[in-house]
Amino acid sequence: MIKALVIGFVLDFLIGDPAFLPHPVRLVGKWISFLEGRLLNLEDSPRWQRRKGALLVFLVLLLFGLGTEALLRLVSSRSPVVLLMTRSILTAYCLAARDLERAASKVRRALERRNLQEARESVSMIVGRDTDRLNEEEVCKAAVESVAESSCDGVIAPLFYLAIGGPLLGMLYKCANTMDSMIGYRNDRYRYFGEAAARLDDVLNFIPARLSASLMIAASFLLRLDARNAFRIYRRDHDKHASPNSAHTESVVAGALRLQLAGDAWYFGKKVRKPTIGDAGKEAEPEDIKKACRIMYVAAGLGLVLLVGLRVLLF
Repeated sequence: MIKALVIGFVLDFLIGDPAFLPHPVRLVGKWISFLEGRLLNLEDSPRWQRRKGALLVFLVLLLFGLGTEALLRLVSSRSPVVLLMTRSILTAYCLAARDLERAASKVRRALERRNLQEARESVSMIVGRDTDRLNEEEVCKAAVESVAESSCDGVIAPLFYLAIGGPLLGMLYKCANTMDSMIGYRNDRYRYFGEAAARLDDVLNFIPARLSASLMIAASFLLRLDARNAFRIYRRDHDKHASPNSAHTESVVAGALRLQLAGDAWYFGKKVRKPTIGDAGKEAEPEDIKKACRIMYVAAGLGLVLLVGLRVLLF
């Protein structure tokens, strides 16, 4: 399992997710959309919407849990090499560091060219908010926030579950995270139906979010950023988010880069009031996106070393 974890981590770092290959998370998304179309009825009572949402969560986890286990059992009967390759590829599919860095860099390059429209379109691929009203600095902040938050649920949290339970647990985590990103909204459509998905994601990210924050503070120190301020802002602002987990990594990055992140944002045409994270002063610039990606990569590397070490000691 350790070999597969390390090989998968390296594969994601070097290659990412090839666009020409089918990605398991895309299949998860299609299955979620299919079930939503069959189960969600806004005329149902809140209780029935919650029950149907919980049923969707169960069916998604059941299908992909059984599918992953069946695949691993199938290849295990062939040879240890094939099993290792399969585990490594599934591990790489569970991680998103390289793809996140590519998407964030696309935003950065558009900003460096002063192409605001392209930057808005690019950042819309990695954030859930409306982007058509954002100015250049707001686009930059949105990209930094996305890298900060996704450093946990796209990189370190999957590593955490992969280290505990291998590709099976890693894939189940990705299913839960994908459900939250698709239906875990507190709006009129998903307030009740998406409640189970949102709560499951909150529970699964509770430990990884706090682990991620610690690793990112250490990464800030190694990168000679403002680690002291990162720790100060983290202690002060780590709970300034509707989610019990999201502000942990955002507050670290805000402090390390001396930026003020978060604040009010537009979602589905409605303005949502949100507290700010970090101190105002320095304006966000494209270089901050690159620095946020560096924090993510170094924190991920530290996380890999830590989790592999714990795996060796405990198991």
